[in-house]
This record gives sequence, C-alpha cells and structure tokens, in this order.
Amino acid sequence: MELQESKKVTEKRKSKTTKRARRSGFSWRAIKRVFSWRAIMKRHRLHMTCASSFKDLSGIGDGRVVASPLPELPSEKPKRGLKKLKSLMRLTYTASDFIDRGNHMTPTISPRDNLSATWREIHGQNNWENLLDPINPCVRREIVKYGEFAQATYDAFDYDSFSDFCGSCRYNRHKLFDELHLTKHGYKVTKYIYAMTNVDVPSWFDRPNTGETWSKDSNWMGYVAVSGDSESQRIGRRDIAVAWRGTVAPSEWFSNTKTSLEPIGDGGVKVECGFHGLYTCKGETTRYNKLSAAEQVMQELKRLLEFFKGRGEEVSLTVTGHSLGGALALLTAYDAASSLPHLDHISVFSFGAPRVGNIAFRDKMNELGVKILRVVIRQDIVPKVPGIVVNKILRQFHALTRGLKWVYRHVGTELKLDMSLSPYLKRDFDLVGFHNLEVYLHLTDGYQCSQSKFRWNARRDVALVNKFSDMLIEELRIPENWFQVPNKGLVFNQHGRWVKPCRDQEDIPSPFGETPSLHLAPENMHAHNKLQV
Repeated sequence: MELQESKKVTEKRKSKTTKRARRSGFSWRAIKRVFSWRAIMKRHRLHMTCASSFKDLSGIGDGRVVASPLPELPSEKPKRGLKKLKSLMRLTYTASDFIDRGNHMTPTISPRDNLSATWREIHGQNNWENLLDPINPCVRREIVKYGEFAQATYDAFDYDSFSDFCGSCRYNRHKLFDELHLTKHGYKVTKYIYAMTNVDVPSWFDRPNTGETWSKDSNWMGYVAVSGDSESQRIGRRDIAVAWRGTVAPSEWFSNTKTSLEPIGDGGVKVECGFHGLYTCKGETTRYNKLSAAEQVMQELKRLLEFFKGRGEEVSLTVTGHSLGGALALLTAYDAASSLPHLDHISVFSFGAPRVGNIAFRDKMNELGVKILRVVIRQDIVPKVPGIVVNKILRQFHALTRGLKWVYRHVGTELKLDMSLSPYLKRDFDLVGFHNLEVYLHLTDGYQCSQSKFRWNARRDVALVNKFSDMLIEELRIPENWFQVPNKGLVFNQHGRWVKPCRDQEDIPSPFGETPSLHLAPENMHAHNKLQV
C-alpha cells in the first residue's frame, strides 16, 4: 500500500514537471538531447583550440564567472551520473582538450609584461603588500617562473638506481633548459651545484656500481643561472637565479631527521642542523665536494657579480627551491646578504618549505633586507615542520615565548593556497600529492584571491600535475606519473638487443666544469680566465 502511494506521488511530480516544461515550449526529448553526454563533449571539445572559445565555456560568457570547486559530498548519496555531469560542467578543460590538435592549440603562457619600472615591487620591496590578495598577474607569473626553475631540478635528476650516474643531472648545463623547455624564460645556466652529507646511511641504501664513473658521496643539488641580455632588458636588471632541489636521495632524508638547532652567527642565530649540514658539508677525498655546496654557490655568485657590476649593471639575486630546496634557498640568501653587499636586491621564492631557523634567524633575515615569499598549500604538512607540535603549543603563549632562541619560526610573507579550489584535483587524502611541486604551480596559476575560486582562464598545462603524482580527476584521463625516461633508459641497438646506452661525453658530470663565456670584450678575457672554476 505504501509503495503504491509513493509511486503515485512520484508520477504526480513527474506530470507537474512535464507540464511546466511543455508550458515553456520544451519537450523532454529536447531537454535530454541538450544534456546528453555527446552534446556536452561536442560543446566543450574545442576549449583549448582558440582563445575566443573561452567565452563559450559552460555559461562563462562574460569572463567574470569562474570554475567552481567540486561540492562537498552531501549526506544523501546523489545519483552517480548526475554527480559526474555536475563535475564535468564546471571544468574549463575536458579529456578531449588533451588530444593534440596541432597549431590550433592555445599557448600555455600569457604575454609577459615589461617589468623594468616595477621589478623591485614585484620582488617584494614592500613585502608584497596589496599584491597577493588579489594577486598581481605579474607576481603570479614570476612565482610560476621561479617555481619552474625549481621543478627542473627534479625533472633532470637521475634517480634510477640502475644507472651508472644515479644522483647526477641527466643533461649538461648547456642543454638543461633546452631539454626541459625552459628557454622561454631567457636564462642561461652557468654552474651546477653538488652537495653531500656527513650522515652515515645504512649500507643497503648505497648506490650500486657508481664508484668509477660517478660519485658515491655527492648528488646534483641545483644550479646557478643568469638572465640573458634581452630578458635583462625586459625585467630591468641582470638577475642571477639559484635553484635548489628538494629531498630525493636517502642521505638527504636522513639529514632531514636531524632537527636540533645549531648556531651559524652572532646574536643567537640558529638553524636546523640537518639543513645546514647538507649545505656546508665537504670532503677533501671526494670528487665533487672538495668545496661545500655553500662555497660553490658563493664562489659563482661572486664571479658573476664582479663581472656584471664591472659593466655598470644592476644585479639582483633570486633564490628558489621546493621543500628541502626552500630551506637551502634561505641559507643561500642569508650568506649572500651577509657577504655580498653589492647585490642590489635579494629575494626568495620558496614552495612547501619547512621552518629553518629560530626567532633570531628570522629577525636577522629581516635586518639584512632579504625579501621572502613562502608559497604553501593549506593541506601540506611539510611547512608545519620542524616543531609541528611544540610550535602549535607555544603559539598560544606567544608573548612569553617570542624571545626563546630554540623556537622555530617561519620567515617572510606567506601566500596560502588551497587544494579544494581547483576543480581538476582529486579530493583524496594524499600527503605526498599535497606536497608535490607541480600541484603548487597549478594552484598558483589558478589563484586569484583568498575569497575567489579557481580562475577559469588559467593557462598553465593541467597535465603537468600528474607528472609525478596521481592528483588529477579521472574525467581528464591523464595517466598518473607519466614523466619517465622512455623504456626506462633502455634502447634498441643495431644488433637487435635492448641495452643501456652510454652517456654522451658532454653529459658525463665533471667535478670541475667549464665556466661559461659571458660575452666579454677581448681586453677583459685575461681577467676572466683567472676567474674560471
């Protein structure tokens, strides 16, 4: 009896809905045709094929409406098909947009503005006041640029345990930006940086068969690059960029566990022991770390600064890094500000970086005039360490604890992003995914302000998110962890065998390395030769 009554109510509702639809001049067949999957895919098929098509995206005609984040799951489970339909209707890009359409695809970068008059403000002269919420488009592009410099340290790192060069860079410095499609930024790599640790790693972590061709002690940790002439003209000065890699090698993971503070200067300045150890460790018997990473980068900065200052140019230093690399970026900026007074500006763009030093370290960095922008994701746990428990407790007693020399403190200005704002990211709990640098860059590219949703006209390639993760929603049909060496490094030779190829001689890492030509005049060549590393 109850079932029959329920059926009658349902039929009554359907009849009322049908009458309203017919009164409006629509038939159910027409409505179904409009909302069919094929029709939706046909309407959204060319989202990336031409710029004008952005105006036709799912009701985003005036350009003011942005893609909404996926809604929270209600208590009553919705119908599966309806949920997928609602999610897909909110996406600017769909699976069909990732099919190669040749010259009809839109570029992934926006036109770059001339920063010659505003670069100091863009790089934090006023601590990015009124530039982050809402975010200035030029600031956003600068953050993404330096983030891509940091991402290059992961993309080019040889982490294959079967490789004879495990722990090195897969390309020489002349080819790095060409291989990773970063020549668009107008910078040239001048030096590679190598680091080692003094941590005793268990023998089962040792790299096999790398003693004769590579190094058992050192790892490629980053590089120094400098802006070219045309790029320097656009940005208003000669910019030296230092990019640091995050934690990959086992020895680096072990270093991260050493969370005690150690002094590095006067006034009670202290930093985390593990970070500082990796930054300053060296060994006379090693091939690549007779000089520590700190000494290598300072030596190169002095050489570049002397050359470009000798030509009467303004020179800035911008240091970037992700995770552990963000910590090393702060130590580099601290050293440079302390020992290179002729630098016109020093700034740091870090991503997902942990706390590095105590309150005295923070105050010293502010005193030295280093401008630091920390990009963090709300769900990422790494920026909350070291001291995730202790610092949360002490925050309640800030008036009493602000002078304690053993309390960790962040430095600089924070830009906080949120995973939930992107309609392209899964809602799964994934600590590794939350910390992924490509996820950081994706969220930065879509960020508008703290109260706004993901910007609908974000241009950076969404597929990059899954380069080293599985964070994209399944509807986009982008494979997880797609970035890898073809056939895991094996090649099919002329004799019909699958073999490991020999590295080109120019790609074999050298402990000395050549110093690049800086287009010197003949009269300065003799002095330049003396500076070669």
